[in-house]
Amino acid sequence: MACFLVPGTEAIMITGAALLLRKYEQNKARLNLGKGAAVEDGKKTGFSRKLFWLAGLLWGGVILLAFEHLWHGEVQPFFPFLTAAAEGAGAVSEMLHEMATVGVCMAILVTAVWGVMVAVSYAIEKRAVPETAEAAA
Repeated sequence: MACFLVPGTEAIMITGAALLLRKYEQNKARLNLGKGAAVEDGKKTGFSRKLFWLAGLLWGGVILLAFEHLWHGEVQPFFPFLTAAAEGAGAVSEMLHEMATVGVCMAILVTAVWGVMVAVSYAIEKRAVPETAEAAA
């Protein structure tokens, strides 16, 4: 019913954090360039971009799940948006239980997959740095 609300909330928070971090990284790069620092070779991926990977995974899942729930009639485009909310207190407690179990598990799983993606990306970047250093020498 409402399991997509938990990853949706995480997606909103992660998107906001990624936007703030990207702004910080841009300001930091601008200040470093003003001091005469060299431009990076572009081999490293900024953490804000990696956070946008997580946001993309979360938003994709949320949109897909919301469409699936809409398709099955569990969500409607008018108030109350969740059909279980109109059925009474028992349905609301069932909906909250589903959010606490299924929704949290989905959010944790997606975040864990993203963590593996970041670890693999870090390993690839770490391996690429010595290769470029050897090529320059």
